[in-house]
Order: sequence, then C-alpha cells, then structure tokens
Amino acid sequence: MATWLITGCSTGLGRALAQAVLEAGHNAVVTARNAGSVEDIAAAHPDTSLVLPLDVTDAAQVADAVRQAEERFGGVDVLVNNAGYGYRAAVEEADDGDIRSLFDTNFFGAVDMIKAVLPGMRARKSGAIFNISSIGARITPAGSGYYSATKAALEGLSGSLRNEVQPLGVSVTAVEPGAFRTDFAGRSLTQSATPIGDYADTAGKRRKENDTMDGNQAGDPVKAARAIVTVAESRNPPALLLLGTDAYGAFGMVADAQLAEREQWKDLSTSTDITG
Repeated sequence: MATWLITGCSTGLGRALAQAVLEAGHNAVVTARNAGSVEDIAAAHPDTSLVLPLDVTDAAQVADAVRQAEERFGGVDVLVNNAGYGYRAAVEEADDGDIRSLFDTNFFGAVDMIKAVLPGMRARKSGAIFNISSIGARITPAGSGYYSATKAALEGLSGSLRNEVQPLGVSVTAVEPGAFRTDFAGRSLTQSATPIGDYADTAGKRRKENDTMDGNQAGDPVKAARAIVTVAESRNPPALLLLGTDAYGAFGMVADAQLAEREQWKDLSTSTDITG
C-alpha cells in the first residue's frame, strides 16, 4: 500500500486516477479547489482516503495538504501533478495576465508541490513523481503555444529532477497523454478574448467555437488512470510515458521529422567548432 497525493481530481484524468488508486488498495489524498466536488470519490473508501481543498497556486494550501497527508498516512509516496488547464491563442493574441496565470498553475504549481513532498521522499529514500504533460509539448500545434510551453517547461524540469533524485530512490515520470474524453476541450479550456483575423486559418481553427474534438476523443481516462497505477507499481518507471495511440503515433512522426532535419543540416551544424 502506497500513499498517493493527486492534484486536480474534480474531473477527467485526475478523478479517474483517484478512483483507480483507491480501488487498487492504496491510500489517496484526493484534492481539488472545491473539495466538495470530490467527496463522492472518497465516500466508498473512508479509511484510505483524505479529501482536501487544494489550489496549487496557493503556497499555504500546498504546504497544508502535504502536512495533513503526512499526519494521516505517514508520508506521500506518489505525487501526481495533474492540476492544470488548457489555453488557446495565437502567440500574438494572448493576454499577459492569462499567460502568467497559466504558468502559475500548469508549471509553478507543480514546482511547489514537488518541493513540498521531496524532503519526506528523500528522508525515506523512496518515492515517485508523475508530472502530467501533454503530447502538445511535442507536436506544438498552432494556437496552443503557451499551453505547450507550460508542458515543455514541466518536461524539462522532470528530466533534470529525475537525474537529481534517482540516486536517492525517487523516480520521476513525465506523462504525455493524447486526446482523452475529459472536459479538457470543454470547461477546462480557456482562450484569448480577442482573435486576430490573420490567424484564422492557423490558431483560429483551434478556438473553442471551432473545436469539434470535445466529446469525440478516442482516449479513455479510466484506462489511462490504470496505466499510471501500473507504472507506479513497476520496479523501473520510465522517464516518459505516452498514453493513447494518437500520442504514440505523433511522438514517432515528430521524432522522425527531427532526425531527418538533423541530417539535412548536419554539415552546417558541425561546422561551428573552433578549427585546430
């Protein structure tokens, strides 16, 4: 039995993951900005669950959530940084305040959670951290530049953190889901207030009013949640976990294109060393 702390459990993957963790017999600290929205998840597992309000942009709530998890269950064994939301806008269109709020939640909120649980994990010489990224960090679609940037930043952090804490018994896995049937493209998606006409055929096609994906995604969040539990229970969690056939395929296409471009520009790339 391990103790999980999962952020953003009110809907989607976070909700499915909290249910999967409890059904697997683990302890779960189930959090959401509105704690009332997740009380039903814990109701069937009163002895192994703890419901807490948690806004990851609130440093006091972050510290309190970890403290209560430690008091109730003795420590956090698995942290899942799932809280976050989508934002669509051309790079030029985006509002500065929107951008900073997005990074505060999607990136800096995860950073604060990581820093809060690591002292306990280091002391116990064990632990696992899952940072929920997105295939968007790799495919960088037009109209999702800032969202993709938050996830790319989280993946860069995850890689360095893995190198730092793996010798201490702590694993770090970045998770790249594709499109899953959650409310990500619905309630959890925001966008710039004022579109610019010149981007109608690029970023404009991804605006909420033009989106046709919501409700039609191929991914099953219940299966994704079970996959994460399987990885957490494995002996050697991967640095990167792709979820969904679309994510798996897109990863390969991007990698192949990057390798081809690398070879195309090889001579110029390797011409910049100091001669002699």
